[in-house]
Amino acid sequence: MIQVSDSRARAFSIAAEEMRARLRPPVRMTVSEWADRYRVLSPESCPEPGPWRTDRVPYLREIMDTLGDPLVRKVVWAAASQVAKTELVGNYVGQCIDQNPGPILVVQPSLDMAKSWSKDRLAPMIRDTPRLQGKVADARARDSGNTVLHKTFRGGRLSIVGANSPSGLASRPIRDVLFDEVDRYPASVGTEGDPISLGEQRTRNFWNRKVFLVSSPGDLETSRIWPEWLASDMRRYFVPCPHCDHHQVLVWKNVKWESEEVDGETLYRPETAVYVCEDCGSIIEEIEKRQMLAGGEWRPTNPKGRFPGFHISALYSPWVTWPELAALWLEKRRSPEELKTFINLQLGEPWEDRDQTFEPGDLAGTAQKYPAEIPNGVGVLTASVDVQEDRLEVAVKGWGDREESWLITHDRLHGDPEQDEVWQELEHILTKTYRHESGRDLRVRATMIDSGYLQDRVFRFIRGKEGRGIYASKGADGRVREALQRLKRPNRSRVKPWTINTHSFKTIIFRRLALTASREEPGGPGYMHFCAPTKTGADAEYFAQFGAETRKKIRQGRRFVYAFVQNRERNEAIDLEVYALAALYSLGDPLVKRLGAMADKLREPLEEGNEEQEEKTTPVPKARRKKSGWAYAYK
Repeated sequence: MIQVSDSRARAFSIAAEEMRARLRPPVRMTVSEWADRYRVLSPESCPEPGPWRTDRVPYLREIMDTLGDPLVRKVVWAAASQVAKTELVGNYVGQCIDQNPGPILVVQPSLDMAKSWSKDRLAPMIRDTPRLQGKVADARARDSGNTVLHKTFRGGRLSIVGANSPSGLASRPIRDVLFDEVDRYPASVGTEGDPISLGEQRTRNFWNRKVFLVSSPGDLETSRIWPEWLASDMRRYFVPCPHCDHHQVLVWKNVKWESEEVDGETLYRPETAVYVCEDCGSIIEEIEKRQMLAGGEWRPTNPKGRFPGFHISALYSPWVTWPELAALWLEKRRSPEELKTFINLQLGEPWEDRDQTFEPGDLAGTAQKYPAEIPNGVGVLTASVDVQEDRLEVAVKGWGDREESWLITHDRLHGDPEQDEVWQELEHILTKTYRHESGRDLRVRATMIDSGYLQDRVFRFIRGKEGRGIYASKGADGRVREALQRLKRPNRSRVKPWTINTHSFKTIIFRRLALTASREEPGGPGYMHFCAPTKTGADAEYFAQFGAETRKKIRQGRRFVYAFVQNRERNEAIDLEVYALAALYSLGDPLVKRLGAMADKLREPLEEGNEEQEEKTTPVPKARRKKSGWAYAYK
């Protein structure tokens, strides 16, 4: 019989226990259990860094656990912003890396957003969550297989792609594909087709495949997430009233706040906003929201749904209060474009244009005679140019608070666009000064010239003038994702044209035209003023051209979408309005948001002889020397 010393016996025992531990299958946790035990929120990506607590956002528990259920193949979540959508994706990815490895694909709307998600969300999560440290290969190691868009770990890999990348969506098999912000995806990935269909096809070889779609809805007519939500079992989060225990879905119409009459005007007090129970009518204070969330439960409202689907609004968000939402609604309600963002991002619902119809004759009746060439209310001028076979059509627009606009001039420059004469006339219009009602002189800050016709001639005119805000532009298919984007590098003609999503811009223009035709009192956000017909005003033909296109529903692949169909030969007025608005947006968001303040400053009377004040108010482009030549800058 072999004698074994006590020390050797202990060593054998320890080794055997380690071997059993290695062979013992890991304890499987739900996604929410894993997140509560291991996940750590990073300070650069979360307002409340530290250990994850599902109790802080209890409505996420069932969504995470349903997503982690191996028997569920598809999950849809239509949601508002600021309800922890991105963190849920991170929790699922982290749990897969740690406990359920396999090939995973995360699809962001664009390649740039894919890189941002990897750097700003994924990398900090791996760094700050101890359970994940060391499980993803170090990007600095040679042949690590770890790049910004591709991560490897034991038993699996994680690829991050943009929905605009055909190669990223059409390669290796994937078990889990997570589509983030799907309503911002392009309609087609090049010529490959629908990005969601391409991603889903990559999961066909896996019995335990998973498809997850999450997004804030966009327009009802083009939304991807909303039809998926309607096809699901449509679960909503029912929370109990603290006073009567009646379970209900939080809806916007039940948020109430105080108001009072002051000097004949209604003064609203959004800071008093509360929620009113739909059953007992009791007032529920913001401080009681946490108690309601803790007692909430998901209930299907469409038993015939084919897969689990969830919907939630910002009314449930722990980080957004009801008074803040009330203040935001009061700020956005008068402008259709801004109200749309509230409906989409705060209520998590699609925007529906209920009425974009109008009669061109009703618009003609709104024409006004301005008290000056540029009336008070205007802060910035832009211009648009449409090139025709025998003329240039030119419009100069003034812009004020919340994009209220004024047509300042409309000119038809007759002549051969291949010759220099009409372009010299155009140069005069774009560089002349226009007299403001306050006595100041303004110049056009940005101009868009359509380069769809006689492109080389347009480029020749623009070359060297882009520093003065004179740009070439071209309309693109309405289904391209970006509303307005510019070529990053000069083309062979040494210009950088802008590409304009004409469908997006026409949708805005037609919405504003309908608003203008129906409003009894002129003015307000988005209202379009037209100068009375004079030598350069809006004549009958100009207004008639607004009836040249109508919006119709057409079939595109598996979906029905709206498109603008031309039913009249001449439609230059629509194009001019589109390019003038695009010229405004080319100036950048900071300036567009300051239009009201700029208009108010111009409204102040100019002191007689104070030329210095006028010069400061009206920037003039001046040449400055650069190493590569001359450029223009506003001084």
